[in-house]
Amino acid sequence: MSTPSSAIHRLILIRHGETEWSKVGKHTGTSDIPLTPLGEEQAAGLREPLDELLLTDPLVLSSPRVRATHTAELAGLSVSRTDEMFTEWNYGSYEGITTPQIRETDPDWTVWSRGGPGGESPQQMSDRMDAVINGLLDDLITRSVVLIGHGHLSRSLLARWIGAPIEFGAHFAMLPASLAVLGFDGETRQIQSLGITGYRSADYVDAGRPAHVRTV
Repeated sequence: MSTPSSAIHRLILIRHGETEWSKVGKHTGTSDIPLTPLGEEQAAGLREPLDELLLTDPLVLSSPRVRATHTAELAGLSVSRTDEMFTEWNYGSYEGITTPQIRETDPDWTVWSRGGPGGESPQQMSDRMDAVINGLLDDLITRSVVLIGHGHLSRSLLARWIGAPIEFGAHFAMLPASLAVLGFDGETRQIQSLGITGYRSADYVDAGRPAHVRTV
């Protein structure tokens, strides 16, 4: 995926810290669910990784949901602007329920293939991410951009950043309070880093994923 060569700065994607819904795998789109105490610790832990990135005059953008704005605050970031464009995938009638619950009546469902009934389709989410990216390219000519958002939002944007179909987002992971670094190699868009956290991410079991079992 190409972009004007004058856009040289990095885009940093941050997923919010843990919430009571995210830790059990409930789809959280429009609901305004706060961080757990652990989520607050995770968010505060982002300060050091962000400092190490040596960002240039960062423009800090955020979803207006409290789990995102509070993550930004705890990470030491001053939000310049919030926008509904940076909110999570709208899951429609699947809001607040888990994938196993959804599959009791819709066995083959994934958000990547079917979206949220009454919410956003994959094509609508893809179009929204393209609009977000296009809106940031001019800023990336002169400064770094930090976007604090959500899990499926970030994974969707990662896919569209490299010009892949939105369903390719299924292959990316965004743990709570993790960051990804997006940038450029000449005119080519790159994912330069993924999965950076300020905590021991190997110890964290994300909802819906099996626990890591150590053998002696």
